[in-house]
Amino acid sequence: MESYYDEGDEDREYRIRYEKRQRMRRERQRRLRRKRMIKRILCLCILGALIIIIVIAVKSCKKADKEEAQAQEAAVMAQTNKSGSITQKAVEEVLREVEKAKETETEEGETERESQVYRFTETPDTVVIDSEEVISTNAILVDESKDTIVAAKGARERILPASMTKVLTILVAAEHISEEDLDDTFTMTLEITDYAYVNDCSSVGFLDGEEVTVRDLFYGTALHSGGDAAVGLAVYVAGSQEAFVEMMNQKLEELGIAESTHFTNCVGIYDEAHYSTVYDMAVIMKAAVQNDLCREFLSLHTYTTKPTKQHPDGIEISNWFLRKIEDKDTGGEVVCAKTGYIVQSKNCAVSYGTFAGGTPYICVTAASTSGWRCIYDHVEIYNRYISTE
Repeated sequence: MESYYDEGDEDREYRIRYEKRQRMRRERQRRLRRKRMIKRILCLCILGALIIIIVIAVKSCKKADKEEAQAQEAAVMAQTNKSGSITQKAVEEVLREVEKAKETETEEGETERESQVYRFTETPDTVVIDSEEVISTNAILVDESKDTIVAAKGARERILPASMTKVLTILVAAEHISEEDLDDTFTMTLEITDYAYVNDCSSVGFLDGEEVTVRDLFYGTALHSGGDAAVGLAVYVAGSQEAFVEMMNQKLEELGIAESTHFTNCVGIYDEAHYSTVYDMAVIMKAAVQNDLCREFLSLHTYTTKPTKQHPDGIEISNWFLRKIEDKDTGGEVVCAKTGYIVQSKNCAVSYGTFAGGTPYICVTAASTSGWRCIYDHVEIYNRYISTE
């Protein structure tokens, strides 16, 4: 029976290429999962070996003389059968030590998460940002060393963070990789490049099938605000953007701002359920600059990606905000920054710098009229509201 649709040569070729890309994508995901599983197994093996050593060392330390140590060794050997395998009693003992280690690790993890719940407080010296030179509708200036609000307006009002979202994207990704992972390669897919194109995102310019380093994904996200780089980073870390966004919202919980900030994507694309406040963005920036990797990515002015077959000379990218504000008189040095823009949010930016004898400050502005206006707003806020006394 003849089909109503006669597949042409072009359609057939496209379908074959598409199926090939899908197979390659599935194979890359399998390799990535396998690599991560091997890392986890190795870590568990090392942990198990360390625990056994600790158990033996602790027991040995409890014995006062050589005879008691030898007696203990004999007891341990007695728990080992003739084939050299460890008996159930020994296994149970090791498992008890593992449980203790897990409990300690959990307690330390909870303490660490609790320490990341930041609270910026107003003081009698906190003022309203009322300068006519500041066009942004919402703004906040925080003394990061004291966690105090120096000046603000509309700091708790809901805003659309646009690409300021990527500060959290970079932070979450940085917390889930090691420095060794930065040299790993990630193969860009048509799905990722199309996502950036369809949603009218800024893009580094990575192409389908291009193998780029994880380091390039970070810098592409931070400097050029590339949607292709941000989604690539999310897929590398979590396997999908959806899974990564869950990690982002979990991080908001840890930071204590989940009630007023929620993200639906890792790029900053408009969504009614994707929102924040300038106060919360200051909290996110504080957490970001305290992470060494994250701070490095947000502070570089220019960068060239690693050469690839598609881009033999690499791709030159830069942090436009940092390059333009560096020659402005701010009274200090702006070290890190991330801008954002979508039609619905207008222009926004978050920056971090050192002023007045090395004191660190965070400035966030939202709903300005242009990228340049964002820069001038930050310059005005830093100059007018930071005391030089």
